Amino acid sequence: MRVVSGKHKGRVLDKFKGDAIRPTADRAKEALFNILSYSVTGANFLDLFSGTGSIGIEALSRGAKKVTFVDASKESANIIKSNLTKLKEVSSVELLSAETFLLKTSDTYDIIFLDPPYSFNEADKLFEIIKNRNLLNENGIVIYEHASENKFNSDFLEIYDTRKYGIATFDFLRSIK
Repeated sequence: MRVVSGKHKGRVLDKFKGDAIRPTADRAKEALFNILSYSVTGANFLDLFSGTGSIGIEALSRGAKKVTFVDASKESANIIKSNLTKLKEVSSVELLSAETFLLKTSDTYDIIFLDPPYSFNEADKLFEIIKNRNLLNENGIVIYEHASENKFNSDFLEIYDTRKYGIATFDFLRSIK
């Protein structure tokens, strides 16, 4: 697992031992950030269910102003901190569930990336919290990575693009005008 582009291009990141955790593949990550393009530069980026932090680190490498990493796993938080230290980057790493973080944060975000375990079936609840707490900035984007069979409902977000990479589906969402 490596940083695909930007100022940290080619740097290898620490990852979990074994294959119990499913990191976003480099190919899918590269495609994701090509779609996001210049919207990452200067963005306040939220990486929910961060895992190793590779998505948020890619955002930092490509010029995000601020990245907040959130994961409920202590092992994940430690790997993210180790990766940030290796790259000499400073970011907030929150050891909380995504729901708890969304309920407590006072920040708002330009890009929110959700990559929960594929067995997770509470995206609707997270989208509702994002809506009710006004956590998405005007013209903000939510990217939801999930298994193809996982469906969700939202009365304030609409899918404007969907991409599939292997078993992963990336839904790109924005506020309904």
